[in-house]
Amino acid sequence: MVDRAEAAGVTRVVTVADDLAAARWAVEASTWDSRVFAAVAVHPTRTKDFGEAERSEVERLAMGERVVAVGETGLDYYWDYSPAAAQQEAFRWHIDLAKRLGKPLMIHDRDAHEDVLRILTEEGAPDDVVFHCFSGDAAIARRCVEAGYVLSFAGPVTFRNARELQEAAKLVPEGQFLVETDAPFLTPHPFRGRPNEPYCAAYTVRGLAELRGEPVEQVAKAVDATADRVFRLRAC
Repeated sequence: MVDRAEAAGVTRVVTVADDLAAARWAVEASTWDSRVFAAVAVHPTRTKDFGEAERSEVERLAMGERVVAVGETGLDYYWDYSPAAAQQEAFRWHIDLAKRLGKPLMIHDRDAHEDVLRILTEEGAPDDVVFHCFSGDAAIARRCVEAGYVLSFAGPVTFRNARELQEAAKLVPEGQFLVETDAPFLTPHPFRGRPNEPYCAAYTVRGLAELRGEPVEQVAKAVDATADRVFRLRAC
């Protein structure tokens, strides 16, 4: 899979955990191939039973040399798997962990924009914050940009019916956007509906460049430079 990605110009990937089992696997997988890095956290939909034992293990895993972010964490009000109070408590804990470890915070925000932004302000955001699979409109994007956050765009930015998301993508300045897959979901046009893979991020870069009226090479270089700065990939 990583070979296919590299053939498409995607030379490094960050594989993201959503529960403890996935976190253990992601950390191990990051040692198998120099092109693979990890991010670990407990996804907001899995925070109903997020006690001291779980927190201790997440912290231990997040300290790994090839773990480049704490995430994905945040709030998800679309699914009814974990109470909002439990999600918010876990989110605050992950924010603190990212700050203590000096690693970027990768945020999952689904139908929870206001609470996510409020809690980041209340807790004090880490130096680097990435909104995974950004789903807000232009107004939310402006607030994130003003706060210095990085917005990561997935396949939906290439969908013809994603007008609000596309308007948001146009206004984010260079240095504050990334691209991602959310594989195996959210495959970009023209492969929408098929399983997603890291190589498909190249199509998201092309779509983003077209939206912004910029050369593909310029957008690709901007993504590469931002990934290096945020995740400190060259230091790993």
